[in-house]
Amino acid sequence: MPEFLQRTLDGLLEAGPYALVGLGLTLGFGTLRRVNLAYGAGAMLGAYVASWLYVRQGVPVAAALAALVLVTALAGLYVELLCFAGGRRPPATRGVTPGLGADGREVVALAASFAVWMQLEQLAVLLLPRHLNPLPALAVTGEWALGPFFLRPDRLLQWGLALALAGAIGWALQHTRGGLAWRAVSDQHAAAHLVGLAVPRLQRIAFVASCALGGLAAAAVLALEGQVTPMFGMWMLVKGLVAAMIGGLGSVRGLLAGAAVLGVVEAHAQAAFGALGRDATAWALLLAVLVWRGSRRSVPSAGLAHA
Repeated sequence: MPEFLQRTLDGLLEAGPYALVGLGLTLGFGTLRRVNLAYGAGAMLGAYVASWLYVRQGVPVAAALAALVLVTALAGLYVELLCFAGGRRPPATRGVTPGLGADGREVVALAASFAVWMQLEQLAVLLLPRHLNPLPALAVTGEWALGPFFLRPDRLLQWGLALALAGAIGWALQHTRGGLAWRAVSDQHAAAHLVGLAVPRLQRIAFVASCALGGLAAAAVLALEGQVTPMFGMWMLVKGLVAAMIGGLGSVRGLLAGAAVLGVVEAHAQAAFGALGRDATAWALLLAVLVWRGSRRSVPSAGLAHA
């Protein structure tokens, strides 16, 4: 029993990075109702630029991490202009109850974001061809003992940051004019246009903000790891997307719950089946959630109002 509980605790702690990287995806989907497949690649490019500045140019740690967030936000702006800006339907034809039906524009936008994913990833690799690239290491070493159990302070820190960001996002969406405008654009697109809101501009700001949030998450995760590899973009997209899908895309609270479920399931699956079984179980969990949602004819959370 102690081993089972320790494994469960480890899974909960490992879910902290999943919650962090999924916040930007959730915010972006809640605004545009589309998944940005280049989300992880943009953060990876930012991390590679930060590594290049830190190692080769001797830039201070804080400046390198700030550059990571800035480059990720700029990459998000590039993705939005190239993939999503031209695919928005006019408010009169889009309707006020968006669903998941994929019309031609949505398919093109999704495919375009995949192509930009490859582009950004290759750009990062060309910048730093090595497999391992160092970043400022801010990891907290050692473990904390709590009776018979052990806790990793760096994972606790990541969970704390995820909860703080989720709380800040929820408060901003509920209590600020900008948050109210984003919710209006998300839930009642045509009505928002009719009352005079600059819908395209608000969508662009929200999209870039979600990517900047992804850059902040990447900085928090990678600074504790002390390195970045070419697989980071894929890891960030997959883990964040699976956690968000389990909890309901567009729901911040659902994301936190989905990350916890994913972390615990992976921890027990790795103990039972090894590393390959861990990944296979995570994908099986995602498939089960999608089948369950489809059988109930349900869709992910209606939008930012449910954050």
